[in-house]
Amino acid sequence: MPVSENNSPVVTIVGGGPAGLIAAWVIARHGVKVDIYDGQPTMGRKFLMAGRGGLNLTHSETIERFLGRYGGASDWLSPMVDAFGPDHLRQFVHDLGQETFVGTSGRVFPRCFKASPLLRVWLKRLVDMGVTFHPRHRWIGGDQQSGMKFEHGGGVKTVTTDNVLLCLGGGSWPRLGSDGGWVTPLRLAGVPIAPLVASNCAVNVDWTEHMCSRFAGMPLKRIGLGLAGARIRSEVVITSAGLEGTGIYALSSEIRNQLDKDGVAILEIDLVPDRSIDDLEHILAEDRRKKSLSTFLTRRLKLSPQAIALAHEGYSAALGQVNAKQLAHCLKLIPVTITGLANMDRAISTAGGIMRNGVDDQLMLHALPGVFVAGEMLDYDAPTGGYLLQAAFSTGCWAAHGIIARMRGGSSPLNLGA
Repeated sequence: MPVSENNSPVVTIVGGGPAGLIAAWVIARHGVKVDIYDGQPTMGRKFLMAGRGGLNLTHSETIERFLGRYGGASDWLSPMVDAFGPDHLRQFVHDLGQETFVGTSGRVFPRCFKASPLLRVWLKRLVDMGVTFHPRHRWIGGDQQSGMKFEHGGGVKTVTTDNVLLCLGGGSWPRLGSDGGWVTPLRLAGVPIAPLVASNCAVNVDWTEHMCSRFAGMPLKRIGLGLAGARIRSEVVITSAGLEGTGIYALSSEIRNQLDKDGVAILEIDLVPDRSIDDLEHILAEDRRKKSLSTFLTRRLKLSPQAIALAHEGYSAALGQVNAKQLAHCLKLIPVTITGLANMDRAISTAGGIMRNGVDDQLMLHALPGVFVAGEMLDYDAPTGGYLLQAAFSTGCWAAHGIIARMRGGSSPLNLGA
């Protein structure tokens, strides 16, 4: 395997995103030399994209609610998030000289609000710790016997190593490196992998031409959303092809499951979640004094034009002809038929990946001893809001300590925090 100048082992990390970079930090702090290989010209490209509108690092809610965001994978990720959780992540960022703050929604951001200042300091610290970066090396497979193989410089480069960590992401944003190309070689090696599917992505709705041309790009704020028993308050954005935004992303798994089961998913939208049916009926029974329904709804309920248009879109009957009780029920439950998901290459993340029975308790592949995995390669799903990044950091730290434990013949410590 590779050795440093003083003949000590070198750990090979494949993937220069959050999981790979935090793992390098952990391993280098133990005095072990680290080489990071990445297919892109520079490290952290998807990390930078995630911070384009403000880098949402993690969330400040209780750990019980936090873990619940991972659905069926919450028990699997629980020890990893406990060991390196939101407070540890904030301390790590502070140690890099970047202060954090909690927004009104409970989300945690760096004070500078951007990813680039944090990434610059992070990469410099790793260089100072002796970490070596190898850009433009695209992993194409390999094992412990033949070595890990990379496409580089028009040919194939082989790197032999006894300890490697794969952090290659899922299948979203392929132009930034997460193209799911690792699935085939690992599946051929006997690794159980659930199919990668789009998550945290826009959904398709067959809008009328009026809805598309008039309201595409406009938000629906402070609304209620319901599907398959799940109920949230959030906001969405109307697109020419359907809907996107925080509320849709939060319901990704429910929408996907409903589409798989029935071919369509019926999203229920409540335009006035803060008002009861009785309260709403009382308001709608008021004398409009010859005002149009749209004008009345705008003035009395503060509904936006796009919200009113959505109500008309959801019901073929003219809303102006129904009584107050019927109208109240219409505004509280507008059915929107979702016909599909946007393409995976436009998704924020993917669900699916390496199944939990494919790795041991320290995230080493059963099929490839000495090969560990972390980040979005693992089979979990999470909404936006800091949960995706936190899982990348937590699993990267966990796998890094698993590597250190294997090198030293011991077990991984329970507390991985800085």
